[in-house]
Amino acid sequence: MKVIGLMSGTSMDGIDAALVKLNGNAENPQLQLVGFHTYTYPPELRQELLEICAGKAITVEQLAALDDQVAAAFAEAAHKIQEQFGKAELIGSHGQTIFHRPPKHNLGFSWQLGRGEAIAQLTGLPTVSNFRRADITAGGQGAPLVPKVDAYLLAHPTKHRCVQNLGGIGNVTYLPPKSQPDWENYVIGWDTGPGNILLDLAIQKLTDGKQAYDQDGIWASQGIPNLELVAQWLTDPFIAQLPPKSTGREYFGVDFLEKCWQQAQTKSLSEADWLASLTEFTAQTVLENYRLFLPQMPDEILLCGGGARNSYLRDRLQVLAENIPVGLTDDAGVDHDAKEAIAFAVLAYWRYVHQFPGNLPKVTGASQPMLLGDIHEALKERQL
Repeated sequence: MKVIGLMSGTSMDGIDAALVKLNGNAENPQLQLVGFHTYTYPPELRQELLEICAGKAITVEQLAALDDQVAAAFAEAAHKIQEQFGKAELIGSHGQTIFHRPPKHNLGFSWQLGRGEAIAQLTGLPTVSNFRRADITAGGQGAPLVPKVDAYLLAHPTKHRCVQNLGGIGNVTYLPPKSQPDWENYVIGWDTGPGNILLDLAIQKLTDGKQAYDQDGIWASQGIPNLELVAQWLTDPFIAQLPPKSTGREYFGVDFLEKCWQQAQTKSLSEADWLASLTEFTAQTVLENYRLFLPQMPDEILLCGGGARNSYLRDRLQVLAENIPVGLTDDAGVDHDAKEAIAFAVLAYWRYVHQFPGNLPKVTGASQPMLLGDIHEALKERQL
């Protein structure tokens, strides 16, 4: 079956669309990446989404219209990937997160725009969406959802692996060797903290919005990190919080960055020094989480997501990891740019074809395995 996975993360830099061919049973999926592309949001839509996430007031009518716009953008991405790489039979759409609240004294809450029912009618393809809701209903965080896919696609026969996503938010999946008895029950994962988000917000702040990100980390690489500041930022309670844990733009966002900016003003840092410090903080949150919460340090670390393209961040991770090799998921056969979109194609395939639970309760904190995603069938005779 050919399935499209659609994903836009906290960076909101565009819609990742992966067209994959999936065969085999649920527990041994055979995957081939047919095509991948990132389709940028219309600038006005992206700006509106960023403002909503930053707390802009909006009416219910405006929110409904925005939901439709996001669904239309996701449907357009699905159309375009098929024009380039061929027809699909199913869509798995994560949607665009605008708010995420982990559970505390009540159930968690996670809101994704881009209604699956609208995508199904716009594309004429059955669409699975709302992947986080079932896990939250079972008392889970609703995140991260990718670890089970990581386990089935990237676990090694003999090596302990960490798959580290560096999207807007960083998250890790720890994969024990498949040769270990009952290995799947030892898979763990959680959000480690910021990925690209603080770095991207800092670049936008320094350039008055003229630049969205630091290409290859070149600007940051010209600075010297202030380790006193980094140590101060590492005392943030999220870093030491026990998994399961998840976070988002609501926590590591504009307000957090502004706090970092104000603290930096007392240190007489250059702009490059500040960027280098934020990069160092991001890298150290990853390794500090490993030291605190892994049963053992991994034999290798495989990176994916947009931050994997940041050479300076990647270099800092390698220095901090010392003799643990830091590579890309490409080294294990899964494209590092496409991996998150691939994951939602697999989750849709599991839900639609196999009725196979997609969450790992040990990762999310849910009380039980759950079927993830709502299925929306296309009404062939009435497309929007």
